[in-house]
This record gives sequence, C-alpha cells and structure tokens, in this order.
Amino acid sequence: MNKLNAVTNNTASEKSKILFGRIKNSIGILPNIYAVIGNSAVALESYLTFSELLKNCSFNAKEQEAIFLAVSESNGCNYCVSAHTALARMNGFSEEETLELRAGTIKDIRYNVLTNLAKSIVENRGRADEKLIDAFYEMGFKSDALVELVALVIEKSFTNYIGRLAKPEIDFPIAKTINT
Repeated sequence: MNKLNAVTNNTASEKSKILFGRIKNSIGILPNIYAVIGNSAVALESYLTFSELLKNCSFNAKEQEAIFLAVSESNGCNYCVSAHTALARMNGFSEEETLELRAGTIKDIRYNVLTNLAKSIVENRGRADEKLIDAFYEMGFKSDALVELVALVIEKSFTNYIGRLAKPEIDFPIAKTINT
C-alpha cells in the first residue's frame, strides 16, 4: 500500500531542501509535519507564507495557540494537538488550561469564545453557531477578525489533515488525553 511519508534531504526536491533550511534556521528543528508537507514544495511554500502572514492578524500568539489547539482537537490530529500543546505551554498556558482549551471548557471568557467558535466552524463546516458569532462580536471583535479566525482554522486544518493522512512520528511531548 502506498503511504504519504516524510521526505528527507536525500529525497526532497531542491526547493523543499531550501525551505527545510529556512524552517530549521527559524525554529531550530524540522518538525516531521513539515517533512511530510515537503513532498510538495509548492504546498510547503504556500503554507509557510500563509502561516507567516497570519502571525500579524487580530489575534496574538497566545490566542492563536488556543485556536490551534481547539481546531486540532476537533479535527482529531494527535500530531498537531501535541505540537500545539507544547507551543501553548511556551506561550503561558498551564497544562490544565491546554486541556480546557481543547475541550472548550476554559473559564476565561475570551478564550472560551475563541476556541468554541473555532470548534464550531470546524465541526459545522463553516456554519458556526450564531450565538458564538454574536458573543465574538460582543467582545469587540470586528468582521476582519472573524475572517482571520476562519483563515486560522483553515491554516491549522491543512496540517491536521496532513497529520491524519500521514501519521508522522510525533516529535513533541505527547499531549494528555482529555477526560470526557
């Protein structure tokens, strides 16, 4: 059976090798998910550009990690849940808070609305719960932020889908399972 695998510097295209080098220079390692996306230099470069531009959106790094955790949990990507649990911890969340973000039960109203709206967008394929949209606007967010939230959902869903298809080895500490 054919399988989507990570490429290496020996098997990657010249363009993917260059992109791998940029990733390593930026974050110090080449996470396995990027090595899988590197099967297509076009997809990897597009993803990296999209991701980089979204870093300047309406949401700060901590809020983005909260959104990424909720989306990754909704999409069932163990790789991304583990990666973003580690990144969320680096951005100031406790381990318990990362579990609450994934479950949509965090008590902080701002994070609760952001994560539950992101989960609703994923789970309802864009037809988000109107009450969550209203709560989002009531918190002072504008339409640009809602569009950017959808863009963040799409950004993370891309890596979630790659992670689910390829099942790369998780090269981050394994995230705890949510107690349901």
